[in-house]
Amino acid sequence: KDRDFCLVSETNLHINGHFIGKSKKQGLKRDFTWVQSIGVQFDSHKLYLGANKVAKWDDARDELSLLLDDQPIVLPPGRGADWESASAPGLKISRLQDANSVTVEVAESFVITARVVPITAEESRIHKYEITEDDCFAHLELNFKFFALSPQVTGVLGQTYSAGFKSPVKVGVAMPIMGGEDKFAASDLFAADCKVARFAGRAIESVAGHNFPEVACGSGSAAGRGIVCRK
Repeated sequence: KDRDFCLVSETNLHINGHFIGKSKKQGLKRDFTWVQSIGVQFDSHKLYLGANKVAKWDDARDELSLLLDDQPIVLPPGRGADWESASAPGLKISRLQDANSVTVEVAESFVITARVVPITAEESRIHKYEITEDDCFAHLELNFKFFALSPQVTGVLGQTYSAGFKSPVKVGVAMPIMGGEDKFAASDLFAADCKVARFAGRAIESVAGHNFPEVACGSGSAAGRGIVCRK
């Protein structure tokens, strides 16, 4: 918890995630964690998507923060409303609901669907998260779709698209662990300084015209282990 990790790294795309969570309990090897925000670097731009810290959840109140190059993005109200960037050609953000749910698209590069959700009292009771009344741990449920990745792509998620990737995860154990903290830890949400970072802000030698499998990341694990990603 309270750490930043590289999710995807290419020469022209770098995505870090900031994780929040609850300290591990006695007998557990890992913290309960959720993605609070992501920092997306593409070309020379920096895009921030984050869930605000909130005590009591209200579905009607927008708790999603968006910034492009450190400037707040103000989306028009209402489901289906669009915003297009004048400074970052091809960047489009659309509301999927009146609040807390958007798609972010950079033409011919990626589509990210982001939804802000809380940890409910019932989830906390079932999984023993011990969520208190001063923080409902609002976090992001994410879906990634990529259109241009090279065989050398890396990152916690990116590596799963690379040529010859073999997962180290033992899915049969109670808490599968992917590992790689030493390779993917970053010093900041927008720092491309993990050991395997490839970001240079230039065009990549991509697999043109190929639609890569989607990755969905969220906290909907029946086992209550925090963030789970599936292709």
